[in-house]
Amino acid sequence: MNKRILIIDDEEDIRETTQICLEIANEWQVLTAGSGKEGLLKAACEHPDVILLDVMMPDMDGLTTLENLQANPETQNIPVILLTAKAQAAEQRHFTQLKVAAVITKPYDPFTLSEQVAQALIVNSYRE
Repeated sequence: MNKRILIIDDEEDIRETTQICLEIANEWQVLTAGSGKEGLLKAACEHPDVILLDVMMPDMDGLTTLENLQANPETQNIPVILLTAKAQAAEQRHFTQLKVAAVITKPYDPFTLSEQVAQALIVNSYRE
């Protein structure tokens, strides 16, 4: 499964760590963006197979970025996996009500991340 993944996260170290994990574990092609605005542009131009989206970012947060992705015909069908440090039950329930492929809580285990992403894509393919 040779996938193209876009990571949208304002923290450079998280982008780099996540990129390395996904490239090594599954030989996926990984693109990165440091902001929601940059991520929207890359998603529209590159058409990745999945987007890993940080929820808490300055300027344009992840939920606003998600709304923009879902409103754009070019990007609305790209599965999105939210990456979040918000682990409260109410927040988790809210995230699962959004049209996302999955929610992965930070800090995540870099050794199981690629499996979590692959599993989310399999589950998402059954929903379509």
